Amino acid sequence: MSTTAPVSVRILDREYTVGVEENERDSLTAAARLLDLRMREIRGSNRMAGVDRIAVLAALNLAHELQQLRDDQAQTQRELARTLDELNRQLDRATHTLD
Repeated sequence: MSTTAPVSVRILDREYTVGVEENERDSLTAAARLLDLRMREIRGSNRMAGVDRIAVLAALNLAHELQQLRDDQAQTQRELARTLDELNRQLDRATHTLD
C-alpha cells in the first residue's frame, strides 16, 4: 500500500506543497520543474506579466503538446491495426493455400 506524503515544489519563485503517493514523487517533481521552465519562458523579460496569465498560457501550451502526442499515438495505433489486419489476411491466404 502506497502512502501519501507532502512534497514541496517551487514554481516561478513560489513554493507549493502537494500531497503525492511516494511512487509518484519523482514524476511530480519533474512535472513541477517542467512547468516552472515553461512559465519562465513565457514570462521572459516581462516581469510585470500576471502569474495567473503566465500559468494559463503554460497550461495551454502543455495541454496542446499532450493533445498532439495523443493524436500521434492514435494515428500510430490505427496504422498498426491496419498493418496487423493485412498481415493476418496474408497469413490466412498462405495457410489456406497450404491446405
